[in-house]
Parts: sequence; structure tokens; C-alpha cells
Amino acid sequence: MLESRIVTGIQPCALTKVQVAREFGALIDAGARVRPAGSARANPSRLRSLGYTPRHKLRLFDTLFYLADLRQDDDARFFIAYLLLGNERDRGVRRREIFPRFFYKDASLVWRSASHFARSERENWIGKGDLKPVRENGEVALYSAEETTNLPLELQPALDLISRKVDRVRRDLRALGLVLRRAPDHRIEPYQDFVAPRRKAARDPRHRIHRGESVAWFARRNDPSSLRFARGYEPDFRHGILEVSHSGSRLYGGKIRKFRILSSNQSIQYQFVAAPRHVWIVPPQALTVELSSFGVRTVDVCADEDLFVPGYEYHYLDDTEDPPRLYSQIPEGFAGGISEIDPARADASPWLEALPIVQAFRRAIRFPRPVPR
Repeated sequence: MLESRIVTGIQPCALTKVQVAREFGALIDAGARVRPAGSARANPSRLRSLGYTPRHKLRLFDTLFYLADLRQDDDARFFIAYLLLGNERDRGVRRREIFPRFFYKDASLVWRSASHFARSERENWIGKGDLKPVRENGEVALYSAEETTNLPLELQPALDLISRKVDRVRRDLRALGLVLRRAPDHRIEPYQDFVAPRRKAARDPRHRIHRGESVAWFARRNDPSSLRFARGYEPDFRHGILEVSHSGSRLYGGKIRKFRILSSNQSIQYQFVAAPRHVWIVPPQALTVELSSFGVRTVDVCADEDLFVPGYEYHYLDDTEDPPRLYSQIPEGFAGGISEIDPARADASPWLEALPIVQAFRRAIRFPRPVPR
């Protein structure tokens, strides 16, 4: 079976920016190969000459993460990250491979590793990982399983910390194409560099959390009170709180606390996000130590996605269609007011606050529901 480990307190390594750059440069000088998937693959040294020199270093398990300074494009703040996988230490120095990736912060306040991207006159999107089948109107459609791009929950506090220690963030629209593979407009499916490690891990039944079955589901559609957990996989609020980290968000109106919490059987981990007026849950993760070259886990935890609606979620009228069509990722009948910051998103707290597990979380940490406006 894949090794699992419970770790806490992951922090940036105690090195100056100059020391991080020198350490990374020494790896390159010793023969390590930088392997971007984007347009920089023909000349990887361009990345450092264009200013993407690593300035921060993290270590999770046996994988090293070197991060360039925080930047932003029109959609999100991001780091260009360079990954040296743990299994690379067993190879000769001159055969080591370093993978540049694109780490960005999603509107749900989760740091993700983009899988690929598309950009044209008609499309502009970031690939959100592997695909999953969804049954709609008697047919099966494929959608992105966004949680497959979520970086390990253990790393999230350190990434938040580094991103907060920045006075001025440079705008940058070219980084994405330098390090990620560009896809045709119609292709949402990621490429083999993203999916192959996942397929390899899934082939062994011992790697499947709860035998690959859902650990949380709703007995009745659009009924939050019908939430059920497989025995042992519910969050353990009494003994399972591993750590609490802090950040902030303009979208969510101020201070944010993130609680990383084990399941009762200590097989998986959750992250609860507590904002001034919202509480929501990030999709759970395994505790396995194996990471892909994108920095994400290769093993999934299956659960109903309606359990993981963020505090504000897409809910708008798409007037590019005739007639206009309502596009919503909030369970039907539970959308609240439109966000003042992002008019394409609505308040999902009517759904979230009806979830028994959110109510239990508020009781456990003594975080009462805010008075309705």
C-alpha cells in the first residue's frame, strides 16, 4: 500500500531569497534538468532570465517545492513553482528532473496546481484536472473533477503565509503559457503527465479509499439534512483537529480561519473554512505521501460534490445563449444574494448552514452563525 503519514506545521524553509536562488542554481549547475510543459520547454533557462527565479522553499514529505515570487493575472494570484519529487533523490544528480508548475489560489480559497490551459479569441480557461462522469437527463457527461488539482492540505497554510508577505504583486499574463501545455479550445481532458500517476495508483485496489466508494452522500437530492457519512469517515471535531491557520479574503469580508481535521478513523483529512459570515468544507484528501509532478496526490477520496460548495459560488444568467440560461453551481433553491465583489457568484450559505456537519462544526468550535442581514 502507499505510505500514509500525518504531518503538521509545514512552514517555508528558513532561507533567505538569495539562499533559495543559489541552492536552486546549484541543482541546475550539477546537471538537473528543468522540464516545463509549456512554450519554455525549448529553452528552460528562459524562466529564470524572465524573472521566475525561486525565492521560497517548502518541503512536504520527500518532495521539494521552490517558488518564484507571487504574481497575478486577470483571474488569480499565482506562483511559478518548481518541483523536485522525492523519488528523484535516488537518481544520479545529472538525471534529476525538475518540473515547473502553475500554483494559483481559487475563489474557494484553495491553492491548486493547474493541469493545462486554453486561450483563444473564444476561450480562456485553466484546466482543472481529471474528468469524472456525471449522469444528466439519462445520459453521462464528463466534467472536470476540480478537487484533483487541489494541492495537499498540509501545504495550504504555508502558501497562504508566503502570499501574505508581499507588499506589491506584479501583473503577469505570460507565465501560464510558459510552464503549462496549451490545449485546443474544446479539450478539457488533461494530458498524460497529469493523469498517468493517477491511473497507476488506481490500478491497485489497496490504494482506493473506502474501496473507491463515496465517504459522504445525500440520501435525498437537494435535501441538506439527508447528508450521510460512511462509518469512520466523518470529521472528528473532538480529537481530530490537527491545525488552524489564518488568512484573509476581500470576497469573504475579512479574516479567514482554516481548520484541518482528521476523520474519526484517521484515514482522510478535511479542511473547514470559517469566514465572518460563511463556513464551508474543502473536498477531503488522503494522507498518502505520494505526489505527482504537479504536486497533487495521486489517490482520490470520493464524496458528493454538493457537500463542498464554497461560501460564494457561480450563479448567473448566461445571456450568450438564446434564450438566456441560468448557470448555477449552488443546489437548486438555495442560492442567496449576489456577491457585491463578484456579480457572477451568489451566497451559498442557505445551503451550507442547513448541512448538519456545518452546524456540528459551529458548535464544536463555538463559532455561532451570524445574524442574517
